[in-house]
Amino acid sequence: MGLKRNSSENSIFFKRICQLTTMKVATIVIFLVSLVGLNNGYANAQKDNQLHKIYHIYIKNQYIGAVSNEKLIDQHIEDKVKKASTQYDDLSLDTPDLSVISEQVFQGDTNDEDTLKKLDDALTIKASAFALLIDGKVATYVKDIDAYDETIRQLKLQYVSAKELKALDTMEKNHKTLPPLKKNERRIVDISIKQSVAGLTEYTDPANVLTPKEAVKLLTKGKLQEKPYTIKKGDTLSSIAAKYKLSTSKLLKLNEDLTDEKSLTIGNTIKVAELEPWVNIELTKESIKSEKIEHKTIIKKDKKMLTGEKKVKQKGQDGKKLVRHVITEIDGEPALEKVITQSVMKEAETRVIVKGTKEVPSRGSGSFEWPAEGGYISSEMGYRWGELHRGLDIARPDGFTIKAADNGEVTFAGVDGSYGNKVTIDHNNGFQTVYGHLASIDVEVGQVVAQGSKLGIMGTTGNSTGVHLHFEVSKNGKLLNPLNVLK
Repeated sequence: MGLKRNSSENSIFFKRICQLTTMKVATIVIFLVSLVGLNNGYANAQKDNQLHKIYHIYIKNQYIGAVSNEKLIDQHIEDKVKKASTQYDDLSLDTPDLSVISEQVFQGDTNDEDTLKKLDDALTIKASAFALLIDGKVATYVKDIDAYDETIRQLKLQYVSAKELKALDTMEKNHKTLPPLKKNERRIVDISIKQSVAGLTEYTDPANVLTPKEAVKLLTKGKLQEKPYTIKKGDTLSSIAAKYKLSTSKLLKLNEDLTDEKSLTIGNTIKVAELEPWVNIELTKESIKSEKIEHKTIIKKDKKMLTGEKKVKQKGQDGKKLVRHVITEIDGEPALEKVITQSVMKEAETRVIVKGTKEVPSRGSGSFEWPAEGGYISSEMGYRWGELHRGLDIARPDGFTIKAADNGEVTFAGVDGSYGNKVTIDHNNGFQTVYGHLASIDVEVGQVVAQGSKLGIMGTTGNSTGVHLHFEVSKNGKLLNPLNVLK
């Protein structure tokens, strides 16, 4: 049985149907509006989430800041390098301490102007240069390896000519050996730097880069090195400082325990500083030359010859040898000389001298020999021209040697007024003899002479009219006529 509804029920039912339909339409409208709004919001969110690239700047691991465009950094560096190039136009300039790291970010907020200002303050322009190392330590910088080679070349040219240096370089390059030396030839065989010298390319302040000429001056002048100094009598702070070209304040700084002059104690050691060259140039030369071999002299004794007598048995003569030397100079000063080889060209001849050892008695025999080599009596003893002539004059001899008339001791040998050069002999037996007008004297006071030994050479010194010997004899102070005692 079907349901039935009255008219009032049908009316209520229709109204409910209308309400439900209206609610469904409204819901659909609201959903569509919401969907449109959601799509707009997603689009805006997508726009905000887009990635941006920024550039972080570091100098020696120190963070400077970030910029939005790498070209800003490039342009800034280019401008700074260009400005430095006006002063250092021949150097290769760069910014080796600078590093840039890029990053992708959602929000690329950067303060380019502020970062670039910080970069300008922190950025240092450096030159790519060649460091010159001495014993492993950087002594200076030059432009490049060519400048390094030129510096080494100029250091050596202080001590050799360009021609000599070129010849040495060519010989070393071609592994050639020098030909044998010729007699009396001298040549350079090597030139080098004593210290270990090397180089490497690295960055430095452009102001540190020197020309080869400037580098040579610095390496030659050297660096201050501390060394000890022992205080001596008369030293003062200022005198010590001046000696080592220091200021007094520098000297005091080196020695903190020094305060004033009173603190200087003789014998104490203080510190000073002295310039020492970075490098020393060692020059090796060789020479071959003829040198003399000095002859030796030997003395032989002869018992038959009287003491004081001597004769040359063999004259002696120097020999010759060919000697090869190697000479080392340091900074132009001789340091070492060695004989490498030597060969005898002519042997030396020994000089032989024979000396008498027979004792000479100082007492005469009383028998007098003729005191000259021949000759005649030109004037006897006696009065002449109103004066007493005290002895004999002997002239025109066969030889000019004056001899002792008897054994005795020389008591006078020198100049005596009118006698000129005179020798007096005391024969220690009361007799005394005098020999005057000698040209030269070969004996001295205190010498014991034998009969017939040489006293000197006949002459004409003093009051004399010609070459002759004036000879006197006296006994116990009384003059005797020489003719009465001479054989």
